[in-house]
Amino acid sequence: MDTSASRDDLFAFLDERGIAHSTLDHPAVFRIEEGAEIKAALPGGHTKNLFLKDAKGQLWLVCALGETVVDLKRLPARIGSGRLSFGSEALLLEVLGVRPGSVTVFALINDKDHRVKLVLDRALVESDPINFHPLANDATTAMSSAGLTAFLTAVGAEPIVVDFKEVD
Repeated sequence: MDTSASRDDLFAFLDERGIAHSTLDHPAVFRIEEGAEIKAALPGGHTKNLFLKDAKGQLWLVCALGETVVDLKRLPARIGSGRLSFGSEALLLEVLGVRPGSVTVFALINDKDHRVKLVLDRALVESDPINFHPLANDATTAMSSAGLTAFLTAVGAEPIVVDFKEVD
């Protein structure tokens, strides 16, 4: 039985905590390169989200601005991980309750066992608003940086903030 939060569950969670958000429905997008017209209609930082597993078995969610270069060979030294590779679709669905193309920071609402470590791009955190998919890639939800912090606190996630411009 699937116990993953739905989009409505996510919005109720945010509303119960007084976290302001707004959502635009749009055709599904699967890669950061898609949806330029959607991004043009929405102010703020647009994200790319990577679900990763390291050589030690630790799971990672890396959320960065869409234009940020994430060097998976250099990142482990900055975050204290083993060698990084993409997590499988089955593991993504099991732990975060979303499918490829819908990876989002909001999926941490489904990580009840806190198996995933979160890495945030400093430039993303400094964006306002910040745009993420609301558990599916057919909409985009915007919230302030403070709203993101409140969400992360509510789900018990303590992010590692990395300046990707300095990853070397």
